[in-house]
Amino acid sequence: MWLLLGLPIAFVLGWLASRFDIRQLRLENRQAPKAYFRGLNFLLNEQQDQAIDAFIEAVQNDPDTQELHFALGNLFRRRGEYQRAVRVHEHLLGRGDLTRNDRDRAQHALAKDFLSAGLLDRAETALQKLEGTRFENEARLSLLAIYERSREWVQAAEVAQKLDDAEQASYEARRAHHLCEQASEQLAAGDIAGAAQLLRRAVEAAPDAPRPAIDTAALQLRNGEAAAAFNTLVGLSERAPLALPLYAAMLQQAAVGAQRRDDGLALLQRRYADAPSIDVLEAIIALGGTPTPAGGEPLDAGGTPRDGYIAHLAHQPSLVAASRWLAGERFEHEQFHPQVQRAIDQATRPLMRYRCAACGFEAHQHFWHCPGCQAWDSYPPRRVEEL
Repeated sequence: MWLLLGLPIAFVLGWLASRFDIRQLRLENRQAPKAYFRGLNFLLNEQQDQAIDAFIEAVQNDPDTQELHFALGNLFRRRGEYQRAVRVHEHLLGRGDLTRNDRDRAQHALAKDFLSAGLLDRAETALQKLEGTRFENEARLSLLAIYERSREWVQAAEVAQKLDDAEQASYEARRAHHLCEQASEQLAAGDIAGAAQLLRRAVEAAPDAPRPAIDTAALQLRNGEAAAAFNTLVGLSERAPLALPLYAAMLQQAAVGAQRRDDGLALLQRRYADAPSIDVLEAIIALGGTPTPAGGEPLDAGGTPRDGYIAHLAHQPSLVAASRWLAGERFEHEQFHPQVQRAIDQATRPLMRYRCAACGFEAHQHFWHCPGCQAWDSYPPRRVEEL
């Protein structure tokens, strides 16, 4: 009798318990989407603090949802709360139920956290684990930036070679820069033969790039091989004529050392006629010549090489050229000349700088690798006044 009465009672109690669990589950499922959509609304309205609170609530209601963790980690990183972002993504990586794609995605997000926080060593380790994943190329680009920033040129060259082999873009010029940087380090260490070998490889990697040839000519001049340096720069002037202002002074020195003044002067005057430049002008004057305007003969500027500055001013307004000409002139009130000259030199100093086309960083020397934005070949070969 008791058994017959107990079975229906147990059945009713079980049914009530299941109904309570289902109601509770439905309530939680309703709360999780509400918190998620509330967070999404805050995010669209650029209210990141409220969005973070809403996503934290959603994660607490549904801790197994990976997308909420990714959204929360990315928000923390955008807010600059890198430690919290790292904890979120490390928690994801620690889970055993993640798919391969989600694990790779979490690893990539963790690497971005470390990069944003400036923890380059940890970012490097995290990025290396992405080799062979769908984030491989992005990871290689980030690794390349890390190695270039830390001046680890051998590792940078290896990564650039991998990117080049992937055939998604050409990294020939970039690899040539890496080899030139290694050559500079070899020269500083006194290994001239090693530097020469690296420069030969740089020329082979990017034969049309100006830097390998310029650095090669500089090394040849250092070794007393003026004729070889002159030939190197003459060849470069055919391949990269627009870069001539960067090596015009070196070409003039090589022409003097190789006893080929006339050839050097003719080349400089021909290039000057195509694109006037203060650096090319000064190389011409140093060789005892005067500038040649486009389609004309050398201008008669008074018979002295220094008066080439006046010839330059006739068709190319330049405060720098005017300052250089005034420096050698004698005037009625000669006692005031030094003060006036100092003032003009002070005014022209900013005009003699080079300016990065990517970020606007200015410097008195030309950089192949911008110290400001880390861009390569972003400095035009012309001074600020001539841009």
